[in-house]
Amino acid sequence: MTGEALSHIIKACKANNRDAQKKLYHHFHNYALSITSRYAKTSDEAREILNDGFLKVFTKIDKYDSNLSFKGWLSRIMVNTAIDHYRKHQSKPTIVDIAHAQHYETRADAVHNLNYETLMGMVRQLPPAYRVVFNLHAVEGFKHPEIAEKLGISVGASKSNLAKARLKLRAMIQSIEGKKSKHAG
Repeated sequence: MTGEALSHIIKACKANNRDAQKKLYHHFHNYALSITSRYAKTSDEAREILNDGFLKVFTKIDKYDSNLSFKGWLSRIMVNTAIDHYRKHQSKPTIVDIAHAQHYETRADAVHNLNYETLMGMVRQLPPAYRVVFNLHAVEGFKHPEIAEKLGISVGASKSNLAKARLKLRAMIQSIEGKKSKHAG
């Protein structure tokens, strides 16, 4: 879609044109789903976050600044919607003090040997608090003070959740490596 076509669709969306909303949704569906999938445990949950995110897009599209990237704006909305979803559905956050987090070594090339689906499957297996902090820090690039503010937790809890997420992911990778070497031998 050209920039001019996107501008036309956004203008029509601002006028609540349902056909334009449908076009925008279909054009950016896969992109937005790739974002929400990182935060969701299941594909159904990812679609729920996606639809909630697009509802926000259509109700807040008047706030979109056409001088900025629409994809960037959409991405922020999807991430914030995922955070809202996490907060809404998280009854008790999983928080462990950073002092209890241990570090384990994994072969440097282990992650490079994983395909996207396998890695995403591992991230989805993380407890919600770990998954959200891991995605915000490792994928979105947020710093711990920003994560703490967004999630309403301490900076230490953010660091701890990231460390625990990494530990769990390393354990999963080591398990896969162990299975591969067992089958190879």
